[in-house]
Amino acid sequence: MAKLYFYYASMNAGKSTTLLQADFNYRERGMHTMVWTAALDDRFGQGFVTSRIGLKTEAHKFEPETDMLASIKEEHGRKPLACVMVDEAQFLSRDQVIQLADVADKLGIPVLCYGLRTDFQAQLFPGSAALLGLADALIELKAVCECGRKSTMNLRVDAKGNAVREGQQTEIGGNDRYVALCRKHYLEKVRG
Repeated sequence: MAKLYFYYASMNAGKSTTLLQADFNYRERGMHTMVWTAALDDRFGQGFVTSRIGLKTEAHKFEPETDMLASIKEEHGRKPLACVMVDEAQFLSRDQVIQLADVADKLGIPVLCYGLRTDFQAQLFPGSAALLGLADALIELKAVCECGRKSTMNLRVDAKGNAVREGQQTEIGGNDRYVALCRKHYLEKVRG
């Protein structure tokens, strides 16, 4: 039976790298996959999943209105899919997560989603909340805080490295805008 998986972590835990390795493993065995990423994430060009260690692959782009089930079903009809993988899964809508559950349940295709659990204010993203509630398997990937403990939080910083406490939930950025920290150091920096 196919399952819906949610691999979650703070920034810099290797989520995209893990996705790219899984995609490679399927393709190396001659299996067809479908990789997705959020259209709004254009750090490395739209329509690509790219890891900080230099791995990269083309991906289908999802937007809030994308019908993932219909797109995946169409692709599966052309060439049977062995697996569907979604990067930046925190940007999925609840409806899209339900569609991905249907991909696993009705089409029998495993779905591997990779994303952040919380934003810079320690609030769940809508896609992450839906995945935490609906996924068959929850897998936490580990990142390391500056103190050596496991990082679970994402601190947004300004150009001078100071903590940003307010703003839009979504602001695309990498190491220039976010620092992965353990809860203790996150709270220390947010509280000033």
